[in-house]
Amino acid sequence: MQLHPSPDGVAAHEWDALLAAQAEPTPFMRHAYLAALHASGSAVPETGWTPVFCALRRDGVLVGACAVYAKLHSYGEYVFDHAWAHAYARHGVEYYPKAVVAVPFTPVPGARLLAVDAPARSALVRALVQWCEEAGLSSLHLLFTAPEDVEAARAEGLMLRQTVQFHWQNAAPGSGAAFGTFDDFLATLAQDKRKKIRQERRRVADAGVAFRWARGTDIAAQDWDFFYRCYERTYWEHGNPPYLTRDFFHRMAQDMPEAWLLFIAEREGTPIAGSLIALGDSPAGAVAYGRYWGALERVDCLHFEACYYQPLAWCIAHGVRRFEGGAQGEHKMARALMPVATTSAHWLAHPGFAAAVDDFLQREGRGVDGYLRELGEHSPFRAPGSPAAPE
Repeated sequence: MQLHPSPDGVAAHEWDALLAAQAEPTPFMRHAYLAALHASGSAVPETGWTPVFCALRRDGVLVGACAVYAKLHSYGEYVFDHAWAHAYARHGVEYYPKAVVAVPFTPVPGARLLAVDAPARSALVRALVQWCEEAGLSSLHLLFTAPEDVEAARAEGLMLRQTVQFHWQNAAPGSGAAFGTFDDFLATLAQDKRKKIRQERRRVADAGVAFRWARGTDIAAQDWDFFYRCYERTYWEHGNPPYLTRDFFHRMAQDMPEAWLLFIAEREGTPIAGSLIALGDSPAGAVAYGRYWGALERVDCLHFEACYYQPLAWCIAHGVRRFEGGAQGEHKMARALMPVATTSAHWLAHPGFAAAVDDFLQREGRGVDGYLRELGEHSPFRAPGSPAAPE
């Protein structure tokens, strides 16, 4: 396996061709996206992310590739292992640096081990473990993996961990038909959920807020600038610097414009908030990913309108089959984003800690299964065959 300190070590056309051949590609694994994280100073050694781009070749042809990061912390991952790090520290054992196969700051499930076939994918896992052992890293973590990655990791003895996200499907319960309008979607919900959504949307409209959207090259430079002000402010309000630099988004506008959809909220012609959605294609159809948001003014229910209702209405109008709402958030179920399990895979070098973590994951997994069953009992949709109640 060849190791490169930057994405430039693998030709973009080779990487992207391999990504396109995966069952679950996402725009976040494109060469331009990963290169922008590196070149913009967002995911670099200075921020705790030391990139290594791996390439596996047969007779000179790229048959496997992945992005792995040696990390000095656990921020920006969304699969939380802080308790593991604390346990190591209590026993005088170093947990950092560790290795993470992931898209930095991006909790979106999809292909992580790009490979032409199952043997190449398994070879990537073995090579990653060997590299961790030789580099003296404590552990290897594959985050938000595709099913093919899970099977390769399982076959190589890695431990599996499940977390829960909430995704919306453009499919009416029962028939599976795509929604024709946002009102058609609302009609499938229980009366209390439908009423609540309409009330929340009305509060935003009554506050004098209107939305416009732009996609790709139609997103003007001043709109990108305004969005970054909103994005940056959201992080600083929570006491943290933003993960992504303004230069990262400049590179997205330049190198991947077709992958972005921007909603801007305005009041009396003045922009006050924005939400940025990523767009991607897969063999099963188009997917939208809720990514970033921020506001310069506080308006009741504006977050729900900008981050859920506007994107869902857009997805319905444009035939997008799924909208992923990001990590965590039970409140998303009231907006018909339903729980799905996501899987990560883990290898720990220390035998004692590996055994303890394996025991923990077995117990945690049973808890996640129970949590998913409990959530499934609280569907926001009307019971099959029941008429929509008047409001």
